[in-house]
Amino acid sequence: MKKLFTLLLVSVLVLSLTACAGEDNSVELQTQIDELAASVTQLETDLQTALDNLETEQNDLSGTYVGYSWKGEASGTLLEDASQKIETTLTLDADGTIVDAEMLFWKLKDGSWYTRQDGTAHVSADLSVTPIAATPGSSYAKGTSMFTVDTHDFMSLYAVEVDEAGNAAFLFVDPITRYQFEILLPVGYDFTTQVSTVTVDGTPGGFIPTVRTSGSGLFKPASWTELVGMNMFSISMFSHVMQDTGVFEGLNGDSTMQELLESVGVVFTEGVPTTTDGLDYGRHSNGGWQGNYEAIAAYLIGKNVSDITTLVDWDVERWNLAINENNIFGVDLVAGATKTAQNSLDTIAGATVRMSRESTSFQRALVAAGVISEEDIIIGRF
Repeated sequence: MKKLFTLLLVSVLVLSLTACAGEDNSVELQTQIDELAASVTQLETDLQTALDNLETEQNDLSGTYVGYSWKGEASGTLLEDASQKIETTLTLDADGTIVDAEMLFWKLKDGSWYTRQDGTAHVSADLSVTPIAATPGSSYAKGTSMFTVDTHDFMSLYAVEVDEAGNAAFLFVDPITRYQFEILLPVGYDFTTQVSTVTVDGTPGGFIPTVRTSGSGLFKPASWTELVGMNMFSISMFSHVMQDTGVFEGLNGDSTMQELLESVGVVFTEGVPTTTDGLDYGRHSNGGWQGNYEAIAAYLIGKNVSDITTLVDWDVERWNLAINENNIFGVDLVAGATKTAQNSLDTIAGATVRMSRESTSFQRALVAAGVISEEDIIIGRF
């Protein structure tokens, strides 16, 4: 385009010179030539400036972009008909650097939407209740619990209370089985007891699995005998998530029950727990859904979208093999493939939870920004 404008301008110059060729006044002719040459130079400069501005505007990624993944997408469910969805909001600067990020897991219940990572909980305890184990497996039945819990987010929940008499009650939700384990530690309990000796198989005096908080646990015991010989930190090789970060960080089977309760805020005097100011609760490990999604946001902020177009590294063979011809992950499995994109040890984008559906939502935000196309998206398993 620039060459075309220059050609036109030169043509005008030639015509002007031709028109003046018959004039005797050479000074006036030279003046006209100089003025026309200057006009050509200025117009070339203006044209280049306009082209540069146009290119800058076309490459400007500044703005806020939203993307979704949703339950049932792989089977044809439309976003507007979904009962669960993940929403990713990215704010980019002109160069495509992520200056703000937020991820929300929405669920629909009784006609209203709420976020799964809402960590609000209403928890109470009745220490006069004797906990009784739930019935695991296909005939699951809730057991008897000291605790009453109302929350959207059971992931990594813990709760503790020491009453005025000195009795202590402690609860934690195991990330592997997704069961709520609880223990009553009465007055006179030996808090030098090592965690490794405290059972989790429902034996009285140990941790009692009273409530299944989710049916999607990695380990689904059909009988509590499958947990014989284990402790809260050894139910699975993936139990390390409780010790790697959060309130239990650094604890292990050799830790004492006093150290365990101290990690969640209980104060001891000469080996005896002091009364707590009511019941206290929180989230261990990576902080439940809220903690994981905040970790994803922290991971993203400061990165450039030209360098990160997916949260999951789909070049990893066991994940890549699970992508079918329609770019859907975890549906058609072959030997060596897995339907779960998760890395609790090194994390994926800072999170310990499975991440294929979160990656889909992130990619859709990039589609909205014009960074990638819909055809580039890997549809994760919800």
